[in-house]
Amino acid sequence: GESMRLQIIEGKFSVCKVENLRAVNFNVPWLFVGKTDAEISVVCLTVDVPHATLAREDGWRALRVAESMDFGLTGVMAGISTVLARAGISIFAVSTFDTDYILVKAENLGLAQTALEAGGYSIETPFR
Repeated sequence: GESMRLQIIEGKFSVCKVENLRAVNFNVPWLFVGKTDAEISVVCLTVDVPHATLAREDGWRALRVAESMDFGLTGVMAGISTVLARAGISIFAVSTFDTDYILVKAENLGLAQTALEAGGYSIETPFR
């Protein structure tokens, strides 16, 4: 069968924590918000990080699973994270209704790409 395609997304991402949603600009191109009883987390491009953050970590790059996925398709994220864990790369993962996103630190992107390609994934780099 054809290998699963992953796309490297242009731009540097940040993961941060905010006190409330008033700080968050919902009109930016990339925005993941996670809200629980304990905290509110935001993932966005570094240029779009809210001004008021309680904590932030910059320097992430993102890959996207290129296919939109059926909810019946199991183990997609598990497969990717296993390949990266074996290569010693920690990830920050987010999912949308259609697909999965995997963030790795920028300095690990090359290593992640090599490991994933060796694991049978095909990687598409962003258009310049």
